[in-house]
Amino acid sequence: MSAAPAATFEGQIALVTGASRGIGAATARALAAAGAHVVLTGRDTKALETVEEAIFEAGGSATIAPVDLVEPDGIARLATAVSQRWGQLDILVINAAILPELTSVADIDQRVFNKALTTNVLASQALIANFDPLLRKSQDARVIGMTTTVAGAPRAFWGAYGATKAALEVLLDCYAQETEKTSKIRVAIVNPGATRTAMRARAYPGEDPATVKTPETVAKRMVELLAEPFPSGHREFLNQSK
Repeated sequence: MSAAPAATFEGQIALVTGASRGIGAATARALAAAGAHVVLTGRDTKALETVEEAIFEAGGSATIAPVDLVEPDGIARLATAVSQRWGQLDILVINAAILPELTSVADIDQRVFNKALTTNVLASQALIANFDPLLRKSQDARVIGMTTTVAGAPRAFWGAYGATKAALEVLLDCYAQETEKTSKIRVAIVNPGATRTAMRARAYPGEDPATVKTPETVAKRMVELLAEPFPSGHREFLNQSK
């Protein structure tokens, strides 16, 4: 696995959700460094601007698109804006997610669970539905969805989060099969493994963050993967410690 050349994605449009921090921000910066114009989406406008500024300072190009993925019609408006400005989408990274409180299935708060389902599952399906026409206009469209170990290996007290990610995996697997023979869209599911993020810190408050890999490590592999001719339906687990 070698690093992607600086101009690997020259002329391509990439959209990264949850791009204001963590893995999303690192992936956006890495894609821009490899030549893509990156559309940064998230709810925190100021944080998105910080990422955009870092990309500009490094010689890359990006556009911020603040949007709450659970807002009615927010994703549809975003897709319309991308269509009007660029006419297609080459890379879609579905990274934004909510981690509900870790609790037993019997004690799951329905309101919090509903918000996680909306963000992690319904919004992801809406992204696919609204950007599918733009992805089909690309000569090499790629969709990557971020998952978690507990989606396929259930663990006590992780039921709410694991259920949302399991549902996302099913949607992505089905989309890969549905588009494999009718388009040039390729779909991959990536499990980043233990990574130094704010979400990880909330889940494991006693963990030394220095013992797990950085978001930049994940982003480096994401860019490498996107440059490879991976088959649609590809799955990958990044289990490096650092």
